[in-house]
Amino acid sequence: MKILNFTVIKLSACLIIGIVLAYYISIPVTDSLHSTLLLFLLLSISVFLSRKQFTKTIWFGVLACFTTISLGILSTNFHNQKNLKNHYSHWNSENKPITFRIKEILKPGNYNDKYVVDILKIDDKFVTGKALLNLKKDSLPKKLDIDAILITTEGFQEVTAALNPDQFDYKKYLEKQYIYHQIYASSSTLFRVSETIHTPIGYASLLRNTINSKLKKHPFKADELSIINALILGQRQNISKHIYTNYVNAGAIHILAVSGLHVGILLLLLNTVLKPLERIKKGKILKMIIILILLWCYALIAGASASIIRAATMFSIVAIGMHLKRPSNIYNTLAISVFFILLFKPLFLFDVGFQLSYMAVLAIVSIQPILYKIWKPRFWVTDKLWQITTVTIAAQFGVLPISLFYFHQFPGLFWLSNIVVIPLIGIILASGIIVIVLALLNALPQFIANSFGSIISLMNTFFEWIASKEQFLFQGIPFHILYVATSYLIIIALVRIYVKRNYTTLVYLCLAILSLQIAIIYTKYENSKDAFIVFHKSRNTVIGLKGNKTLQVFHNLDSITNNKTIGTFAVANFTEMIKEDTLRDLFLYRNHKILIVDSLGIYNLKSVQPDYVLLRNSPKINLERLIDSIQPKGIIADGSNYKSYVARWENTCKKRKLPFHQTGKKGAFILE
Repeated sequence: MKILNFTVIKLSACLIIGIVLAYYISIPVTDSLHSTLLLFLLLSISVFLSRKQFTKTIWFGVLACFTTISLGILSTNFHNQKNLKNHYSHWNSENKPITFRIKEILKPGNYNDKYVVDILKIDDKFVTGKALLNLKKDSLPKKLDIDAILITTEGFQEVTAALNPDQFDYKKYLEKQYIYHQIYASSSTLFRVSETIHTPIGYASLLRNTINSKLKKHPFKADELSIINALILGQRQNISKHIYTNYVNAGAIHILAVSGLHVGILLLLLNTVLKPLERIKKGKILKMIIILILLWCYALIAGASASIIRAATMFSIVAIGMHLKRPSNIYNTLAISVFFILLFKPLFLFDVGFQLSYMAVLAIVSIQPILYKIWKPRFWVTDKLWQITTVTIAAQFGVLPISLFYFHQFPGLFWLSNIVVIPLIGIILASGIIVIVLALLNALPQFIANSFGSIISLMNTFFEWIASKEQFLFQGIPFHILYVATSYLIIIALVRIYVKRNYTTLVYLCLAILSLQIAIIYTKYENSKDAFIVFHKSRNTVIGLKGNKTLQVFHNLDSITNNKTIGTFAVANFTEMIKEDTLRDLFLYRNHKILIVDSLGIYNLKSVQPDYVLLRNSPKINLERLIDSIQPKGIIADGSNYKSYVARWENTCKKRKLPFHQTGKKGAFILE
C-alpha cells in the first residue's frame, strides 16, 4: 500500500502547509477564522450530499485538504498570543509594576539565571503573554521555583536579534515559543507575592526537586546527578559544558533528550508489570487507562518538551492499538501524533528536536528492514548487534541532512556509541527508576546507589573517550537548506528503487540527483558573490572581505582561530580559505571607499573622497566638522566604541539627516 494513500498522512501534510503559510505570511485572525468556518460548512454539506455514495469524488478530497490547510493557519494564529487584545505588548508598562509567575526554569547564562514567566498583570490590568526573566546570579539566596508569583518595576526590553550574518538568532528562537520581550532584574527589584504551587507543572517541578534532594543524600557526583536528571527526569540545565560537548561529539546527544527511546522502554516496562491486571474483569481496559495516565504523568514530570510530547502521543496510540489487538501501521501512527501535536502546538514544527525525532523514526521503520536483509547472522549475539547497527545507521540516514544543516558536523563514531549504549539504556532507565523510587522511600541501599553512580560515570567516561578521537569528528561542513530537501529526495528515491525496480522509480532517482546538482550550482553561484562586512564585535573591530570561496579578515583580535562569528560565517558561505590581515585606514571595495577613523582621530584626505566613514575605538572628534569636510554617504560605528560616544554620533547624524549604522543595534554593516 502506498504511503500517501493513507488519509491521515495527507491531512497531516495539509496541516503542516497551513502552519508554514501562517508563520511566514501575515494572515489576519478574523480572515483565517471565517475561511475555516466556511470551508467546514462546505465540507459538511459535501459529506451530507455524498452520504449514500460508496466513493468520494476528487472535489471532496480537495475540499478536505483546503479545510485542513485553513485549520493549520487558524491554529497558528490562535496560539500566537500577540493576536489577543490583552497581550501585555499592547499595554504601556513603563514605570508600572509587572506581576508575573514562573513558568519554566532554563539553563543559566554566565551572569544571569534564566526563567520563562507568564505575565499576569501590568499595574491593575490583567494581561497575558510570556517573557524571559534574567535574574542576576547570586542576587537571591534561593532559586525561584515554578508557580512563584513576583512583582517587579523593571520594564520590558526587546530581545537582541542576531547582530552578525548567519549567527544563531536567539530572538527568532524565542519568538517560536511566543516570547517577545525580556526582563532584567535582581533581588532588590523583585517583590515576592506567593510561592504556592497550584499547577500540574508546578507539582511536577516540586517532585523533581524532592527527588534531587533525596538523591543528594547519597554520594552521587555532580556530573552523575546531572545525567540522571537528563536521562530520567528530562532536565538538562545542570549538565556541564564539557559533558554535553562529549555527548554531542560522540553522536549520543539523543540519549540525554527524553524521547521515543525512553517512552518506548517505559511502555514495555509498564506493559510487563501491569500484565496481571488482565486476569480480572475489565482488567485490560483498566491496564490501558493506567498505562496512558502513567505515560502522560511521566511526560509532565520530564518537562513536556516537544520530543517527549511527540513520543507520549505516539506511544499512547500504540498502547490503545495493543489493547484493541489491531495491527497499526507505523506511518499512520506517526501521522496521527503529528496531526494532534501540531494542532495544539503548531510551532513545534520548527523545533529541531521535533524534526530530528520524526525523521529518525521514519528512517528506522523504512530503511532498517532493507539494511537488515543485507546480512543474516547465524548467532543470537551477532544478530542483535547487527540489528542495533542497522537501526543506528538507518536513523543517521534520517537525521543526517537536518543535523548537517543545523550543526555542520558529523560524528564518525556514532555507530560505536550506539552499539554500546542502546543495549544498556533499557537497563539504565529501569535501574534509574528503581533508584529514584527507593530514594523517595528513604530505602535506597548505599551499594545500589554506588553501583548506579559508577555505571553513569563509566558511561560518561566512555563518551569522553569517543569524543577524544577528533580524527573521526568532521566539523565545519557547509550544508544549505536546499541540500536538505534534495538529500531527502534522493534517500526516498533510493528506498523506492530498492522496493520496486521499474522505469518510474528510476526516473524519480534521476530527477532527485538532478535536483541536487541544481542545488549545488545555485549555492555556488550565490556564494561566489563578493561582500564587504563590518562585523559586530564588542571592544574590537573585525572587517571581512568575502570573495569566491575566500574570506579575508582584517582585525585587532588576538586570534580568529576559535572565533565563532568568523567560523559560522565561513561555514555558512562555503568558504575554503580564511586569510588574516591587520586593519587599514582606507578600504576600496568595488566603487565604494570606506575610511577608517580610529582613536587618533586622523582623517585628513585630499585625494580620496570616501563614501562611508567607520568610527572605531572611540575617536575624540567633532563629527559635524568631519561630515562637513568629507561629506560621506553614511557613518558606521562598530562595537569597539563607547556607548555614550555612539549615542552622541547618532544624534548628530539625525540632525544632519545622514544615515547612521550602529552595529550594536542594526547588526553587521554589509556592502554587496
